[in-house]
Amino acid sequence: MDKILIFDFGSQTTQLIGRRIRESEFYSEIVPCDLKITEELLHDVKGIIFSGSPSSVYDRDAPEVDKRVYDAGIPILGICYGLQRIVKDFGGVVMPVGKKEYGRSRIFIKKAEDTDNKLFRGIDDGFSSWMSHGDALKDIPGQFKVTCVSEHNHTAAIACNKKNIFGIQFHPEVTHCEHGSDILNNFAGEICRAKRDWDVNRFYKQLYRDVKDKAGAHNVLVLISGGVDSSVLAALLLDAIDKEKVFLMYIDTGLMRKDETVEVTKQLKLLGAENLYIIDASGRFYTSLKGITNPEEKRRIIGDLFMRVQTEETTRLGIKDFILAQGTLYTDMIESGKGVGEKAHVIKSHHNVRSPLIEEQRREGRLLEPLSILYKDEVRALGEKLGLPDTVISRHPFPGPGLAVRIVGEVTEEKCSILREADFIFMEKLKKKELYGEIWQAFAVLLPIRSVGVAGDSRKYGYVLSLRAIISRDGMTGRYDSGCLSV
Repeated sequence: MDKILIFDFGSQTTQLIGRRIRESEFYSEIVPCDLKITEELLHDVKGIIFSGSPSSVYDRDAPEVDKRVYDAGIPILGICYGLQRIVKDFGGVVMPVGKKEYGRSRIFIKKAEDTDNKLFRGIDDGFSSWMSHGDALKDIPGQFKVTCVSEHNHTAAIACNKKNIFGIQFHPEVTHCEHGSDILNNFAGEICRAKRDWDVNRFYKQLYRDVKDKAGAHNVLVLISGGVDSSVLAALLLDAIDKEKVFLMYIDTGLMRKDETVEVTKQLKLLGAENLYIIDASGRFYTSLKGITNPEEKRRIIGDLFMRVQTEETTRLGIKDFILAQGTLYTDMIESGKGVGEKAHVIKSHHNVRSPLIEEQRREGRLLEPLSILYKDEVRALGEKLGLPDTVISRHPFPGPGLAVRIVGEVTEEKCSILREADFIFMEKLKKKELYGEIWQAFAVLLPIRSVGVAGDSRKYGYVLSLRAIISRDGMTGRYDSGCLSV
């Protein structure tokens, strides 16, 4: 099968590149950027993409690539850091800029007669791109020509047609980049001449095979949160392996949404779960979080206690010979610094990724995370295929640590109760206005301040809430929704 190989330099959106390529029916694989170039690695590879990176090419420990890749005769496309890596490797100069480019930026395509601008064939001039960089190209290597510039007059794209090497400063993989998929299609289809022989059903079949192989003869324990990810995982496991081998455990941390326990119990029974356990550990979580204000510390405490409760309860219930399954998504992994290679930075530690107890199980191969290369909307599509109702599939993302990370400052039972009710009212208003389905994620945040108001004819001194709503497709980029201000 023809393959587009993506070298991961640690970008938050590397998997998004692969996803966009697969959406256009080209097969793609992601590998660490520092792999040794061999004939075996490049077998069936029709094109190579260098991802972005949190690093700068002039950093002492900047990620590099085996330079033999440039002589392999395979077309290369560098994105953001990938472009800068190419420029530096060919003798050009990359420098920090005074004003960073982040977000939307117009791109203007150069019309030079001696430049075959095939990467941008069929693309409108002045299209809106998505930038995320603090460095710019100062000197372009002699073999390359500038093919695009940004509205801030920075070099936005270069090409060396003789070697079929291209570079772009913006991110075509994010949905807020106009013509992003068209640019990637031009590279994979027109420049690399790769065949379109990938389809999502093939992926689903492979996913089922992987789940069966990993589970083997073991029992599988799933920690259910009530969110989309764990619900889809439960449905997948109940569909892929024997139901009596699937054990579903819902731990009520006291940090859940309103009526979460009731809704989760009802939904899991509809899925045909035979082994379902509802554990109330809310008191333990409130006690452990007493006096804690740092968000990362909250996440660590919740993650570790979650695993301790799970271990205690499985022992008490006599559940043996099991592996743990989690609805971990790619966004959870990459934000926690778990990219394909070792170059990704930690944005925030997801409790189901970086907890020491989880790390230990992952190292020992006792963790099943079949959704970890998927994004939220892809998981929703899988849930639809598995027959889950829209009330489950369309739920807004909810953090694993629950309301604890939506409370700024110390977590108390009183604050959770206030926030739970506020969140419920907010969601109901959005649904009534038919905005809920248009929004990727909306939620309320309890701020660590109080203000005076009037309730009836009396003075009221209460907490202040902040309401937030964003529009996105895959959760990697987003914008706020001003329409929510009118609810």
